[in-house]
Amino acid sequence: MKMTEDLKKAYENMKPGVITADGFLGDDERLLVDIIESDEEKIRALNINLQDDLKKIRYLFEKGKETFEEPVTVDNKWLIKVDEARGHLPCPFEDGIFRKVNLRIKNLDNKEELLITELSLHLIEKHHFFQGKGSPFRVDPEKLKKVLEG
Repeated sequence: MKMTEDLKKAYENMKPGVITADGFLGDDERLLVDIIESDEEKIRALNINLQDDLKKIRYLFEKGKETFEEPVTVDNKWLIKVDEARGHLPCPFEDGIFRKVNLRIKNLDNKEELLITELSLHLIEKHHFFQGKGSPFRVDPEKLKKVLEG
C-alpha cells in the first residue's frame, strides 16, 4: 500500500488536537499505511473473519440500543452497554460524521472486555484502521478476537 495524498490528509487529521484532543494515533509513530498493513497482517495471522466480527458488533450495538444505558446480556455470551456522549465526530478520512456512541462488550466466558465507538466501527469497516497503539479508542485485533470469538 502506498501513502497517497488522501492517506496523508487523513493522517494529519488524526494528530492530537485536530479532531480530538488525543487524536487517533496514540504514541504510534509509524506511517498510516504501516499501521493499517500491520493490523491487516494481524487479522490474517489470527484467522479473524473481519466481516463476521463486524456483523456481530453491529448486532450488539442494536441490542444495546434497545436498553440504552442499561447493561444487558446478549445470547448468554456477552454483557453489553451502549451509551452516548454529547456531540459528533468527523471521520479523519472525511467521509462521514458520527455520534459519540460507545459500546462496551464483556465476554462472559473469559471476562475479556472491549470498548468500541460508532466511529471506530466505521474506521475498521471502511478503512481497516484500528487506530494507533496507545490510542484510547484503539481496537486491538487480538482483543477483538478474544471478546467476540472467546
